[in-house]
Amino acid sequence: MNVTYYGHSAFSVQIGGKIVLFDPFITPNELARSINVDAIPADYILVTHGHQDHIADVVRIAQRTGAMVVSNYEIVEWLKKQGLNKLHPMNHGGGWNFDFGRVKYVNAIHSSSFPDGSYAGNPGGFIVTSPDGNFYYSGDTALTADMEWIGRNVELKFAALCIGDNFTMGVDDAIEAARLVHCTEILGVHYDTFPYIKIDHVEAVRKFHEAHRRLHLLAPGASHEF
Repeated sequence: MNVTYYGHSAFSVQIGGKIVLFDPFITPNELARSINVDAIPADYILVTHGHQDHIADVVRIAQRTGAMVVSNYEIVEWLKKQGLNKLHPMNHGGGWNFDFGRVKYVNAIHSSSFPDGSYAGNPGGFIVTSPDGNFYYSGDTALTADMEWIGRNVELKFAALCIGDNFTMGVDDAIEAARLVHCTEILGVHYDTFPYIKIDHVEAVRKFHEAHRRLHLLAPGASHEF
């Protein structure tokens, strides 16, 4: 299962012969200047919540690629007003079978609003299950006991967990999240982009290693096979 990281919380996964892109925030991200947003492929775009640092390039990429955008009901309705029509609404606890696998929209403890400040529904995360393997993307969240349910019910190849602290889980809570979801391979997201969420890479990797977990901190544009 090949993963390409585009900076902040944006990454794509090649799964079931499709490319599934998550939370594209590239053009405003100074750490992703090497990324050509107009060359990013996508068959699907999954959006966890409405904050600018997760939704900035959704419309641009979806219009170019024809990708289907999957998100909560409020975000889908907002995207209709931005001119998109290839959309799939979801809400917490619900799942849907797509041609690459099944997507379940799960809880996240955070806030969510559109760039203009209007209500964007409740934030979430995604569990993707497929013949190629399963993975969990936490979205922006605090540590929550709901993650234990994931560990009991889904065998994961990897989990993408926020680690930047201040607005989301930090490294220590992300390690506990990794334990709860019973996953050893962790893709770190939501770190370094802004001063509030800068982390010590060496210390973060060390802490995960001491917890018998592998933290992958990819440079924007880099790929990894899970």
